[in-house]
Amino acid sequence: MPNLQAIQESLQAQALETRIHAGELTFLIDRQNHKVFLQTLKERFGFNYLVDIGATDHFVEGLRFEVVYNLVNLSDRLRVRVKVRVPEDGPALPTVTDLWPAAAWHEREAYDMMGIRFVGHPDLRRMYLPEDFGYYPLRKEFPLLGIPGTLPLPPKEPPKPYH
Repeated sequence: MPNLQAIQESLQAQALETRIHAGELTFLIDRQNHKVFLQTLKERFGFNYLVDIGATDHFVEGLRFEVVYNLVNLSDRLRVRVKVRVPEDGPALPTVTDLWPAAAWHEREAYDMMGIRFVGHPDLRRMYLPEDFGYYPLRKEFPLLGIPGTLPLPPKEPPKPYH
């Protein structure tokens, strides 16, 4: 049964940064080997459950976006977080739907809200917004009130009386 310390020592040479905080192990890895790294976590260390995939906009030059994979080894009750930074120009990563089929929905959401593409995804299309919507609402430059005139609003109906 592996523990977080053993996993950290085994994989730290492949990571840019590792740390254990509050009983959780976090890796920051290079995007060129992210798929191999995640596959190693699944096959060698038993991280068979992909909890979710999140994306963050740091709004900085260079590697602006960060994709975060939260994984759990159900039998050993271990949790690992893997972070990958991607550039603003052409933000893309290989899909992990072949490792965890549930990644399909998480990757679609990250694409729809942040504009991060997942190369090889079986059905990468928008979830919440129309396909021709030219913006990504969770990016920091997106206005808080939205962009006027980009989406039609439903017709306003008068309030219904109480009975």
